[in-house]
Amino acid sequence: MAWNENGNGKDPWKRDGGEPNDLDQIAREWQEKFSRILGGGGSGGGGSGGIVLVVLLLIAWGLTGFYRVDAAERGVEQRFGRFIEPVTMPGLRWHLPFPIERVDIVNIEQVNDFNYSTEMLTADEWYVYIDVAVQYRRTDPVKFSFEVEDPEQTLQDVTESALRGVVGTSTLASLVGERREEIPARTIEELQETLDGYGAGLTVTSININTVNYPSAVEEAVADTQRARNDRDRFQLEAERYANDIVPRARGEAQRILQDADAYRQRVIADAEGEAARFEALLAEYLQAPRVTRDRLYIEAVESVYGRSSKVVIDTDGNGNLLMLPLNDILGRSGISLPSVDGVSGSPAQMRPAETTQDENDPRARRVRQ
Repeated sequence: MAWNENGNGKDPWKRDGGEPNDLDQIAREWQEKFSRILGGGGSGGGGSGGIVLVVLLLIAWGLTGFYRVDAAERGVEQRFGRFIEPVTMPGLRWHLPFPIERVDIVNIEQVNDFNYSTEMLTADEWYVYIDVAVQYRRTDPVKFSFEVEDPEQTLQDVTESALRGVVGTSTLASLVGERREEIPARTIEELQETLDGYGAGLTVTSININTVNYPSAVEEAVADTQRARNDRDRFQLEAERYANDIVPRARGEAQRILQDADAYRQRVIADAEGEAARFEALLAEYLQAPRVTRDRLYIEAVESVYGRSSKVVIDTDGNGNLLMLPLNDILGRSGISLPSVDGVSGSPAQMRPAETTQDENDPRARRVRQ
């Protein structure tokens, strides 16, 4: 039921059921109450009570200007938004209360930190997940309060940019290998240079790499790529090893062939020169005694032919039959081999003493020798 409905008997805008009070009357009633509290009596003391109330309010307002600065803090006072030098040092301080002046308390010794993680490409096109912890301090309270709207958010944004610049120019081996310690130092250098250019009033003290790994979504693809690169390196090593083995041998074989060809050329030339010299010497002998020279040449030719034969032919005395002794077969069955003469075993040249047992004047013997 509403307050002004019939039957309720009460109206919130009326006092004891009468006419509603106006704002001036309500203000006077409150003033009388404050006067009674402060020791005033009746309406005659209303003016002095109001003054006392204003004074108390001014005192309370002035007390709000007191503030304390700890040893690790600095105070930055602002009057209507403008910085009032100098920066207040540790201790109990006072400034004109709000809204005339206000103060920002900045801790310049406290080390703050935050974690940043992202996914990015390395210089050798590996897709990695990296997580770092950044620690920093608010070293310049004035720049921290005035130069940048949100210095700490700016620090996070600049951290992403600097980290991408460093990781994007580094290989995965350097990120996870022996040069991993160089990555934070390079990131701090780029990050601090950017912050100083912005005038953020922050100093980065350290950056620690917590995790460098492949994202789970591409882990299998990265493994396949790694296996392919390992196979490529292995094939290259095998090809180089094969080349290192076959090329020197081919060069040695080519050198040997060249040397054999040169030796063959020199031997052929020497043989030709020797044959030419022998022919010239033989020609001189032939010119002196043609008949004797022809007979000697014939005998030497027949001797050379029979010297390469493994059979012995004997002209028997008393009949016209010739006996052939297969000495090579006979001695082979008995396990004895004839000595080799000019590369042919069993040469009749070894049997010449048997032939000389016949009469030198026997024509049959001369026919055999011829």
